[in-house]
Amino acid sequence: MSVLVVGSVALDTIKTPLGSVKDALGGSATYSSVSASFFGSVRLVAVIGKDFPSEHINLLEKKRIDTKGLVIENGKTFRWQGEYGWDLSNPRTIATHLNVFAEFDPKLPKDYRDSKFVFLANIDPDIQDRVLRQVARPKLVACDTMNYWIDNKRKALLKLLPKIDVFLINESEARELTGETNLLLAGRKVLKLGPKNVIVKKGEHGVLLFTNKGIFSTPAFILESVFDPTGAGDTFAGGFMGYLAKLGKCDQASLRKAIVYGCVMATFAVEDFSLRKLSSINFGSIKKRLRQYKKLTTF
Repeated sequence: MSVLVVGSVALDTIKTPLGSVKDALGGSATYSSVSASFFGSVRLVAVIGKDFPSEHINLLEKKRIDTKGLVIENGKTFRWQGEYGWDLSNPRTIATHLNVFAEFDPKLPKDYRDSKFVFLANIDPDIQDRVLRQVARPKLVACDTMNYWIDNKRKALLKLLPKIDVFLINESEARELTGETNLLLAGRKVLKLGPKNVIVKKGEHGVLLFTNKGIFSTPAFILESVFDPTGAGDTFAGGFMGYLAKLGKCDQASLRKAIVYGCVMATFAVEDFSLRKLSSINFGSIKKRLRQYKKLTTF
């Protein structure tokens, strides 16, 4: 089954202690779409400007990503500029230029409206809700957010959560949303806000899954070098959704295995800038790393 991905496509300028890139392909929908594409077809909904390089569109289409929902508007593409210190978990935003993304109001193509697996990437929760109302009968809906929406659109986010099957959130967001410093208490409290399942992303420390049936914990894969963590969470989400869509089901066992695949996919994103590494691997690379992951976590 296809995965419907709605979010941002951007051009990123990034500096880390290991190098830098300018106007590189980025955006939440980009990372998650490319990641999900290793497991099946993807339907992408986003907006770009006239300045968006055609080679990036070619890359997306080569990855079995349907770009019918990628709208080209007059103006410039969304741009983000950030810098990481040696603590790669906390980037410093230097500049954000929303450009055409500021007026993003997605209208799903007619043949996208039967999508069964839907990923609402990190965008305004009011827009996420409007997108969801355009999908006929989704089987699983996952949604991401960020601190900005928790601060400025809390009411809209809380209204959306009961409609969500899997809510993805990082540690700081979980604590901010609930006011709990303890992550276990925070995760359980987020679950009470309405989503059926809550995934708390802990970066290099792994992932926690909260459900009404209990908690699942898995570590991150240990890497020797991390060049650029931008998009790691979105890549995780794409791998997670892609695997579930491939299975066509979303029981607890499938959710847990999908989390492991998501963790594996995220490791490729951080090993180089932008999508350089992620776009160059094949499914054999994924299976090999999965075997390494199993060896790391088996006792």
